[in-house]
Amino acid sequence: MVAENELRSLPRPRQELFGVPLDALTLGETVELCMGAVKTGDLLEVGVVNAAKIVKMRHDPALRDAVTGCDIIVADGQSVVWASKVLRQPLPERVAGIDLFQRLLYMAEQQGRSVYFLGARTEVLDRMIERIRSQHPSLRIAGRHHGYYGDDEAPAIADAIKGSGADLLFLGMTSPKKEVFVATHGARTGAKVVHGVGGSFDVLAGVVKRAPRVWQRMGCEWLYRALQEPRRLGKRYLTTNVAFVGLVAGEWVRSFRSAPVNTGESN
Repeated sequence: MVAENELRSLPRPRQELFGVPLDALTLGETVELCMGAVKTGDLLEVGVVNAAKIVKMRHDPALRDAVTGCDIIVADGQSVVWASKVLRQPLPERVAGIDLFQRLLYMAEQQGRSVYFLGARTEVLDRMIERIRSQHPSLRIAGRHHGYYGDDEAPAIADAIKGSGADLLFLGMTSPKKEVFVATHGARTGAKVVHGVGGSFDVLAGVVKRAPRVWQRMGCEWLYRALQEPRRLGKRYLTTNVAFVGLVAGEWVRSFRSAPVNTGESN
């Protein structure tokens, strides 16, 4: 984690939703903080949350501790941004993990910083790196490792990342595996920025197609994803989205009941 230093002391507005502290940052501000950590040599662990993860965190203490222990926590899902406005804890915009990932790749290339990729299958990883090299020919890639490893292998992988000298580490793994790795081995990797990007490796590799912009703006990226893999994702997304709506409704009712009553009387 970032020590008590200049980076940590920077004023960052935070909102609390469902007991989770979320940074009220734009994508640009998040990128600036990340590259600032690389410059100063401080570890900055980035956490992202969407509706599904917030629901899971209610019943998974390990996942909750891993996410809330991150230095920056941003809203990866548009539904979380909408919920923040309904609950009067507004976030400025969605900071999608994949958008942050791509912006950091660009900045790393521009500033001569090195990156490491951990996650996905070997063939997916190779395809993604091939595409990234074509888009960012000057990017310094310190190393790579697939995401199918046992828990007992994680310390050695963290040591290999440290040995690579990578400035930024991107984890292309599902929850809660990536969050647990960040919480347990993030500091050990020696990376200055550790960002869990979930299924972004599949998207950048061209294995999975990302939703068009209009679907993203409507907050229906999850639906587009479910339509691609209805058997695997359909029921999961439906269940978590319904549960999330229930959480928002419950929080709204509680906030409404706890609001002070204005009787219109004056002393």
